[in-house]
Amino acid sequence: MAGGGINRRVSAASARSHTRKSNRKSSSSGLLKKLFLVSLVGLLAWAYQATRPPPPKICGTPNGPPITAPRIKLNDGRHLAYKEHGVPKEKAQYKFVYVHGFDSCRNHAVVAHFLSPETVESLGIYIVAIDRSGYGESDPNPKREVKSIASDVEEFADKLGLGEKFYLVGFSMGGQAVWSCLKYIPHRLAGATLLAPVVNYWWSGLPANLSAEAYNKQLQRDRWALRVAHHAPWLTYWWNTQKLFPILSVIDHLPEIFSRQDKEIVEQFAGMEDSSPVKQQGEYESLHRDLVVGFGKWEFDPTEVTNPFPNKEGSVHLWQGDEDILVPVTLQRHIAEKLPWIQYHEVVGAGHLFPYAKGMSETIIKTQLYLEN
Repeated sequence: MAGGGINRRVSAASARSHTRKSNRKSSSSGLLKKLFLVSLVGLLAWAYQATRPPPPKICGTPNGPPITAPRIKLNDGRHLAYKEHGVPKEKAQYKFVYVHGFDSCRNHAVVAHFLSPETVESLGIYIVAIDRSGYGESDPNPKREVKSIASDVEEFADKLGLGEKFYLVGFSMGGQAVWSCLKYIPHRLAGATLLAPVVNYWWSGLPANLSAEAYNKQLQRDRWALRVAHHAPWLTYWWNTQKLFPILSVIDHLPEIFSRQDKEIVEQFAGMEDSSPVKQQGEYESLHRDLVVGFGKWEFDPTEVTNPFPNKEGSVHLWQGDEDILVPVTLQRHIAEKLPWIQYHEVVGAGHLFPYAKGMSETIIKTQLYLEN
């Protein structure tokens, strides 16, 4: 009996010890779960904030940059800034709208800067360069898409008084505007010129093998950046501001993106400080939104655009350097083959910056005008 009592007391003590251990384990497990949940919530909150771009610093607002350029107010309240070149608009025989490329603005209208005064005066050329939405001093457009670019150009031309028809020139990413206008407002164009227009690798009209081959020749960092812009546009800001992986080479100003001729041109302008306020309203509203629109899902396929001048009352020209590293010449050749109404000009030995080469601006503008007279 005594032995049985001792055993019962030992069993009770053992049970109490086991209960305390179980309670400690349960408490420890509950604490770990709470720590995990808190960490997860914190990580998600950080990720959410990291992917959200800061609000733009809109020109003319209390905390924004000053307004220094003339601007046109659009019907939705946004403003487009511009810069005029050439003869007075009222006396011009030919009126051009110039649309700049990536990481650029109205101050970089290459065809305007390099035209000789004699050509401008003798032909009566007027060129107005605009800041695309979010660039320079043009208000951001949170609803920007390919189609809206054509609407902006048309409304701008009307409010500036360019007349029933005008010429359009787009360089690099500015090619978005030209393709958009050829699709949606061809009746407003007297002619159009595409200078090394950026090609979206996901256009359905491009053969998959050709597009894949050109895409795979891009730098690995660029392939990833463009994948993000196309498949996960909401991550574009984070991807191009984080420090874990290499960002888009153009944003990073990597020398590898330049061809032999490009490097010569860059060296030619070395030391000439450029204080243009390209990204002053925020990189997201300028550079990153450009990537999302340019490499996102387009509302139409440029390779299926119909001839805007069936009666040969105007012409469309596409210029491309055969050594362009940024825009593959193979894709440009295919587009020219699919759209035989485009006058295709391939510049031998030229890179992406060929419009800056000596004499090219004269050639580009005169080709546009002379082939129509």
